Amino acid sequence: MPISIRLNDVVEALDNATEEHSHYLNKRTGEIVLLTSEELKAAEDDELISKYPDWQRESNLKAREVLSDSEHFSQVPDQFDIHEYQIMENFCRAFEDRQVGDELLRLMKGSGAFRRFKNAINEMDVDKAWYQFKQRALEKIAIEWLEENEIPYSRSDAIDVSDASM
Repeated sequence: MPISIRLNDVVEALDNATEEHSHYLNKRTGEIVLLTSEELKAAEDDELISKYPDWQRESNLKAREVLSDSEHFSQVPDQFDIHEYQIMENFCRAFEDRQVGDELLRLMKGSGAFRRFKNAINEMDVDKAWYQFKQRALEKIAIEWLEENEIPYSRSDAIDVSDASM
């Protein structure tokens, strides 16, 4: 019987996606493996593991295992698959108070949009609504990815955001 992946584990990996590292799902164990770009690069080299310092060997071995076993490891969507800017725009457009939504949209234009948005949601005291909205959006992305890859998952640990209002 295949293992059921915890949906929140995938959502957490999506929420922590950056350019500097990647998350991989071990479909046998349900473990999410975090690998830096340096570890992935080292895994692609033909260097002997013994050439690396002790503290790097374990992570390099894990990276080699991940890269060589695509049957059991799947890369979790990364920041380029998530489109946080689009999620922010959707939040602004869906916001009940149009004045607040329009102001947030205005602040998202140009350089520094993410920083201005984060500052504004805190100042306007709508940060809780934002994080609930973002959680739902990431959960949707996670579910689509899991289903597309035919990976069984459980929602038992999913955060209930059904009563989240904006």
